[in-house]
Amino acid sequence: MVIAIANVLVVALVLLGALLTLLSALGAIRLPDVYTRSHAISKSTTLGIMCILIGAFLHFFIENHHFNSRLLLGIVFIFMTSPVAAHLISRAAYYTNVPRWEGTVRDDLKEKAGGK
Repeated sequence: MVIAIANVLVVALVLLGALLTLLSALGAIRLPDVYTRSHAISKSTTLGIMCILIGAFLHFFIENHHFNSRLLLGIVFIFMTSPVAAHLISRAAYYTNVPRWEGTVRDDLKEKAGGK
């Protein structure tokens, strides 16, 4: 009974991760500029990949009684690097004067960084 509940949890985590990754792909296609795309991709893809990796970790731990430290390291690595990379890409786009969407109403970096 406990194994069946754990398997349902694993399936739910993997499906949630796949759904979040699909949503980030749709965000990359539908959103208008690099800044909004970067936000959509970094948030949902990070959470999606982490859900998939946690599901894989739980599967191997429950089914095979194997503690996979590499999956845990992958989770930590993705959690730490993906938002930082998205932030640096957006900041590089800002400093190289990549145009924003015409519906953008606020520029918080303009006063601080001498932006456009």
